Amino acid sequence: MNLLKTLATISGLTMLSRITGLIREFLIARAFGASVFTDAFFVAFRIPNLLRRLFAEGAFSQAFVPILAEYKNQQGEKAARTLIDHVASALVWVLLLTCVVGIVGASWVVYAIATGLKSDPQAFSAAVWMTRVMFPYILFMSLVALSGGVLNTWREFKIPAFTPVLLNLSFIVAALFLAPRMAQPVYALAIAVLIGGMLQLGIQLPALAKIGMLPRFTVNPLVPFRDAGVQRVLKQMLPATFAVSVAQISLMINTNIASRLDQGSVSWLSYADRLMEFPSALLGVALGTILLPSLSKANADGDMEEYSSLLDWGLRLTFMLALPAAVMLLTIATPLTSVLFHYGKFNAHDVQMTSNAVVAYGVGLIGLILVRILAPGYYAKQDIKTPVKIAVGVLIATQLMNLLFVPLIDHAGLSLAIGLGACINAGFLFWGLRRRGIYRPLPGWELFLVKLGGALFLLAGVSLWVGGLFDWMALQSAPMKRVGAVCVLLIACGVAYFGALLVMGFRLKDFKRTVS
Repeated sequence: MNLLKTLATISGLTMLSRITGLIREFLIARAFGASVFTDAFFVAFRIPNLLRRLFAEGAFSQAFVPILAEYKNQQGEKAARTLIDHVASALVWVLLLTCVVGIVGASWVVYAIATGLKSDPQAFSAAVWMTRVMFPYILFMSLVALSGGVLNTWREFKIPAFTPVLLNLSFIVAALFLAPRMAQPVYALAIAVLIGGMLQLGIQLPALAKIGMLPRFTVNPLVPFRDAGVQRVLKQMLPATFAVSVAQISLMINTNIASRLDQGSVSWLSYADRLMEFPSALLGVALGTILLPSLSKANADGDMEEYSSLLDWGLRLTFMLALPAAVMLLTIATPLTSVLFHYGKFNAHDVQMTSNAVVAYGVGLIGLILVRILAPGYYAKQDIKTPVKIAVGVLIATQLMNLLFVPLIDHAGLSLAIGLGACINAGFLFWGLRRRGIYRPLPGWELFLVKLGGALFLLAGVSLWVGGLFDWMALQSAPMKRVGAVCVLLIACGVAYFGALLVMGFRLKDFKRTVS
């Protein structure tokens, strides 16, 4: 398998997901702006979203995929099929109970997450209602994560990479057609989340059936928990739940803090998240997706040279593509925010506040992406304890930074703390891999970084110069001209950066890599 080609495919599908995600955020911003009701929705959405990260993409995937790869490579597909059946059954029973508890206790959950909403009874009531509607989303998305883990282990990456598009399409349809017909329009977004979860699971089922791995559920809830493989997954999940979700836990704490700041703070951070997640998903999620199964196979085969080489390949691509994205978030936050969100009820003040958070995220973007590359280096070896220890320290450090930054720069201090916390996390993960000899850098890193620094310096100059040629706020009255101006800006940045790399000897073939 050609990893670079696979990365390009996954990144392309992820880009489609992020583009539709930006359209969804544009429609939400235009229709609802940054109000107390959008704050209520974003608070409500973060509750099942956090649990989705804990049960799904985060702890579960990191614990399940390496063990599934071990079963497939060492015991055969029959044993892997039994593991899939039992894990799916255990997951369904646990999440059904979680959903019932969450729906019944929604008011207490919302109060714990965003105490500031209690001061506005209407907003608090709306958040509770939407939380109840969206709670079953975690059941569907956890099964989506299981399906994606199975498909990725069988080197079927396209369907899992495409599925997030369906959630965005659900949002778009709800914002355009359902919201105007509802007494409380923002409730349409909660309904969209639930339908989007159903659609994402539905599209994965035929793909699982095609490879003969569609789960068969066990009616007796005790049977799957007796399986040794399920017990191993659960044992790995317990610490991984905290380790891979430290950024999300910090985000939930930050939501509580933001709910006590100026009205709209939660929404400004949510819109900034969308811009930050664009490069994070294109590179971090895509690379992490293809690295974990490949690293797990190398570990099962005992090929540590291949293991280290895969990490080196991933890190070089990360630096080459994540650093320019960070520079652009730092230098053209206002153009990007204005062209995407400065319409309807989203005013100039909202643009400025969102841009501040985007800039703050840009400072720590490299850390946010590196964690997604370095963490699989531990999980593929089924080492969960080390990332847990690091995560505990990072969570504490992030909240200490909140105490320093929030009084100085308000809501932007929250995103800055998350980004810098991720950089600390990545630094300790890297140091641990190097100290144990798991990762041994290949020759040429010094020259690679020097050349990269020159290209980044040129990129920063071009982005500031071209971005300064336009009055982005005034162009609200001419949206197509503003879109054209952003296209010119992005093209100029791309030509400057990649042109500089080309002149300095970077070639696409140098990053090609195949695995068996």
